[in-house]
Amino acid sequence: MMAELSQRLAPLDLRISDASVLMLVAARRDMTSSEIGKALDIQRANMVPLLNRLEGAGLIRREPIDRKSQAIVLSDAGLARLEQVRAITTRFEDDLLARIPAQHRPHFVPALQALLD
Repeated sequence: MMAELSQRLAPLDLRISDASVLMLVAARRDMTSSEIGKALDIQRANMVPLLNRLEGAGLIRREPIDRKSQAIVLSDAGLARLEQVRAITTRFEDDLLARIPAQHRPHFVPALQALLD
């Protein structure tokens, strides 16, 4: 299942972790790299190259919060790429739900939500 999502994101030159960062940063303003890492359970050693890759691609930028901290924010290119990511992930979710028999679908999403709560 995750391999399928990876394949769908590949034309955007993004990994699942890259797409996750873009979606999280769009949803929560002024997040630091540390906060992003904690939210996505990404180790610092992996977070630095991930953010460097996104910054090098022009998808994010770092803005000072104070003397010690920097917020990770989406660039205009990052916002455009985010829209592509959302379209891919929405289609992926729809395709996954289509695999579930129709009579089970009304209960499936609430059951998943209960697991997350």
